[in-house]
Amino acid sequence: MAIYSIGINHRTAPLALREQVAFHSEELRRALTDLSGEGRVVEAAILSTCNRTELYFQAESPNRAMHWLAEYRHMQHQEIEPFLYHHSDREAVSHAFRVASGLDSMVLGEPQILGQMKEAVRIAREAGTLGLTLNKLFENTFAVAKDVRSSTAIGSNIVSMAAASVRLAERIFESIANQRVLFIGAGEMIELCATHFAAQQPKQMVIANRTVERGRALADRFAATAIRLEDVGERLAEFDIVISCTASQLPIIGLGLVERAVRARRHRPMFMVDLAVPRDVEFEVGELDDVFLYTIDDLAQVVESGLESRQSAVVDAEAIIAARVDGFLQWLQTRETVPVIRSLRDAAERTRRHEMEHALKLLSKGEDPASVLDQLSHRLTNKFLHSPTQALNQADGDRNALQALATRLFRLHPDVHSGD
Repeated sequence: MAIYSIGINHRTAPLALREQVAFHSEELRRALTDLSGEGRVVEAAILSTCNRTELYFQAESPNRAMHWLAEYRHMQHQEIEPFLYHHSDREAVSHAFRVASGLDSMVLGEPQILGQMKEAVRIAREAGTLGLTLNKLFENTFAVAKDVRSSTAIGSNIVSMAAASVRLAERIFESIANQRVLFIGAGEMIELCATHFAAQQPKQMVIANRTVERGRALADRFAATAIRLEDVGERLAEFDIVISCTASQLPIIGLGLVERAVRARRHRPMFMVDLAVPRDVEFEVGELDDVFLYTIDDLAQVVESGLESRQSAVVDAEAIIAARVDGFLQWLQTRETVPVIRSLRDAAERTRRHEMEHALKLLSKGEDPASVLDQLSHRLTNKFLHSPTQALNQADGDRNALQALATRLFRLHPDVHSGD
């Protein structure tokens, strides 16, 4: 029985496939129950976010769980197999630790994934699919993530355009929670920005996109609303924060449009981030008194200052993870010996009871207690040593290994075989 993790993420699969495989929180319990049925797995938890869907489970083999994922999502196995990664035992444990610590995220060191993983574990526990092994794994996972964040600088600096956008917005507004945010576009960069801004729980989030269906699919993940790109002109004044990243070859937000919006807002400040290349926002907009416009080059300077520090922290984080993986695997190996230890103790206890009954019968017949105790000790010694002695005498090619093991098990003196 091994521990496995299988899944897809932002590095291995496009957004379209990630959308097909994703699980909403309300359907996770049903999915976990189905996954655990028919003996596919012994224990299981499912982590599903915008950037990844992963199954953590204990089973004899990962194959049935891999096929289940495709079938449950009404896909052919070959549709998902090329994008799927899978790890077992040491690699699976290490992967869980790295994910929770933010080392496998789109944004290096981002903290949201830890909360998402804790929620996945909570749901698995409520669904009854979390047993001793996975429970211990995730206890260690959360402890490792805490250790990494407290002992390294992995989360202390801005290393993404999205994170930099939030940080700059916080300099303009006292609280993002009081602001309305408009995202123009529905690609991966907008998805990442929406993830960061959603964590600040703004008053409103709206996605504007040429294809309303795609905009709505993204909006649904963040409890946002979707509008047509053509509606931006008449609604721009409603928003305090505007993040744009489209593939348009010409600016879609012109100076005149923003001037009208500023007037309608009675000169309340507007924060704008243009992450598109070519630019979505005419550069003259940045010259308006009440508009704070940042381009991708502006944000790159903020990101650069934090990247080197955080990358150096990865080395320290990986060292912490490697050590903690060893510790968990040692616990796992100990758990594997429990049945053998229990059987050994049960056998010894049966022998002890049998010999005690024999000794008590002799005492009841009036035999000398000292003689009975001496006989009891000899009989116990002979019975306890009978099996190992027989194994040593009958050993063939592995005699030396068996002798070394007996010496270690019974803590014998090194000269025990010398014949002196």
